[in-house]
This record gives sequence, structure tokens and C-alpha cells, in this order.
Amino acid sequence: MSEAVRDTTSDIPQASWIDRLAPEFARPYLRLARMERPIGTWLLVIPCWWSVSLATEGWPDLWLFTLFAVGSLVMRGAGCTVNDIVDRDFDARVARTAGRPIASGSISLYQAFAFLSLQLLLGLSVLIQFNHFSIILGVSSLTFVVIYPFMKRITYWPQLFLGLTFNWGALMGWAAVKEGLALSALVLYAAGILWTLGYDTIYAHQDKEDDILVGIKSTALKFGAATPLFLVVFYAGTIALLALSGITAGLSWPYFIAIAMAGGHLGWQVRTVDTDNPKSCLSKFRSNRDFGLIVLVGIIAGQVIS
Repeated sequence: MSEAVRDTTSDIPQASWIDRLAPEFARPYLRLARMERPIGTWLLVIPCWWSVSLATEGWPDLWLFTLFAVGSLVMRGAGCTVNDIVDRDFDARVARTAGRPIASGSISLYQAFAFLSLQLLLGLSVLIQFNHFSIILGVSSLTFVVIYPFMKRITYWPQLFLGLTFNWGALMGWAAVKEGLALSALVLYAAGILWTLGYDTIYAHQDKEDDILVGIKSTALKFGAATPLFLVVFYAGTIALLALSGITAGLSWPYFIAIAMAGGHLGWQVRTVDTDNPKSCLSKFRSNRDFGLIVLVGIIAGQVIS
């Protein structure tokens, strides 16, 4: 490992449930899929649940919620596997990521591709439970899954491509209910992209020193000290588009109360995050699960009460 790279602790949690409960042979694969770090799955499934609820009058379909939860768990893991295959040389040069299974050699490249094939098969088994239009839409999302890991090499806006990828569920959920798309779903998708631009910029500030050393680009490096201003723009746009999506879908007043509360949460993130403190960045990033659940409760309440 290069001596120029700062000495940071590994991003692999110590003494997680994987170490306590999983058989030894399975531990590297579970870590590769980030099974001990559920925040990524939350951020992937929440736009799906938003969209299902937005498209459903009254209470949302719990079977669809379950399918999207399982699919998000599997495909988030597949995305992590793709990312670690592509980034294996970068990861090996950074103390925080050097312990990841592929970078450390605990999983070979061949084993990683075999595991990825299994994950994609599991994802396909979930996808085929949906209607024909949703299946086509779901398969098309793989383009973003594949290209996203390469974007940090060629643009300072990889967070934009993550937003395009992670919020595909805002289209999928609507399609699963309606067998098509509508303006409300498209606006919801745009809101999710801006939301991701905000929270992943915060996340990227954890790695900015290492990113400079190994030549990786990010919005954190692009914005620098001006990050709070950009967060205000992204998060204000998120709330405005969420409101517009609710209006076009005909949601009632509880939704807009929830949106105001969610806006307050994003404002708290901007006011309190210290972009030079990795722990502060990580805690604010993780808090976006709570933001997403506030919006979800608002959508369901806005549908049920209307």
C-alpha cells in the first residue's frame, strides 16, 4: 500500500452479525454484498416504495413492497460486487477499503464474477414476478448499474449517475401498479436524483483526501468549500419536485405536512454536517433513511385520507 495514502480504519464493521452468525466460508461474500451495512438497501428500496404508494389509491400492496425489498437487497449487493470488481486496484491502495474481499484477496476475481452471476439470477427471479412492462424497465436499469462504477474516473459527477441508478425504483414502482408511466412518476424520479446528489456528495466528503491521491473524481471535490450551497440547491429541488409529484398524483394535505417535515430534516443535514469530519458525514448520510421514511408515511397518509 502506498505510504502517501492516509492511515484510516477499515470501512468493514468489526464484530458485526456476519462475524457472529455467518459460517466462515460465507463471510467474504456477505461482506462483498455489504449485508452488514443496510443503509444502501434502504436508499434503493425507498424510491420503489414511494412510487408504489403514489400509484395506489388507499393502502399500498404489501406484496409489491416485499418484492421490491427483496429485489433491492439482492441488486444493491450485485451493484456492490460490480463496483468492487471495477475498483479493486483503487481499493487496494486505500487503507479504508484495502480490507474489502476482492482487494484483500479473500475472494478471487473468478469467485466474484460467479457470485455476481448468482446475484443477478436471484434478481431476475424477483423481476419476473412483475408485469411485462416492469420487466423491460427493470432490465434497462442494468445499463446504469454497469456504467456507474466507471464514472468516477471520467467525470466529477458520478453522484449524478448514482442518482439515475438508485432511483430507478421511482419508475419501477409506478410501472408495477399501473403497467406504464406517468408524469407523477417521472417527477418523483427527478426528485430522487436530486436527493441522491445531496446525500452522496455528503458521503463522498469522507473519501476526498484518498480520492485526490488515487485520481478519483466526485462532486465533493468539485464543490469543495461551496458544498453547503450546492446541498441547499439539491435539497430544495428535491422538496419542490416531491411536492409537484404529490400534486400531480392528487395527494391530500397530510402528504404536504410530511414534505415540510422532510424538508426540515434536510435543512438539519445542511446546517449540521461538517464536511471535514468523516463521522459527521457518515451520520448525516445514514439519516437519509429517516428522510425517506417520512416521505413514505406522508404519501400513504395522503392516499388513505384522500
